This record gives sequence, C-alpha cells and structure tokens, in this order.
Amino acid sequence: MLDFFINNAWAAPEPQPGGLMSFLPLIILFAVFYFMLIRPQLKQAKQHKQLVSGLGKGDEIVTNGGLLGKIKEVGDNFIVVEIAKETDVKIQKQSVAAVMPKGTIKTL
Repeated sequence: MLDFFINNAWAAPEPQPGGLMSFLPLIILFAVFYFMLIRPQLKQAKQHKQLVSGLGKGDEIVTNGGLLGKIKEVGDNFIVVEIAKETDVKIQKQSVAAVMPKGTIKTL
C-alpha cells in the first residue's frame, strides 16, 4: 500500500571470492597441520625405526615400560633382555624407548 510512496531498500549482493580464494583458508590450515603435527611425527617415527634396526647384542636399553637391561639376543621382532643376574625377559623390538650409554646399569 505504501510501496507507491517509499521505494523498497534492497541489499546489494556481495561479490563472491574467486575459486582459489575460497580454498585459501583450508590450504593454510592444512599447511599449518603439516608443519606442526604431521612432519615432526614422521621424523620421530623414522628416528625410532633407525634406533630399533640398530639394536645389537650388549646394548643397554630402556623400554617404554621403564625396564632397564642389557640385550642378550636379537631376533627379527623380539629381543631377549637381561634385567637382573640370571633374569631374562623377551620383549618386542618396538617397545625399546632408548639406548643408554655403556655402563649405565653398573652405575645404578
């Protein structure tokens, strides 16, 4: 009824960003995740794989569970570790957390 005297105010359509500009935040987010999360984990996994492949008889190791011992035998997937005099345990190679310097067991 009053449309005759007052014109309707229509909002102007906003210009849509280009195809690449709409994906830019997603690309930036992926790059941040890659450099902050994925790349360091891949590097750490590679270092652990090298550590496990380099295990040898006589190495003193610490497992993920906290056992400290000396390697007596090395197999494909398992190693035999002496944790005390005449006390041996068989553990998976992947459970080795670190190789300790020689003589660590004697100092404890």
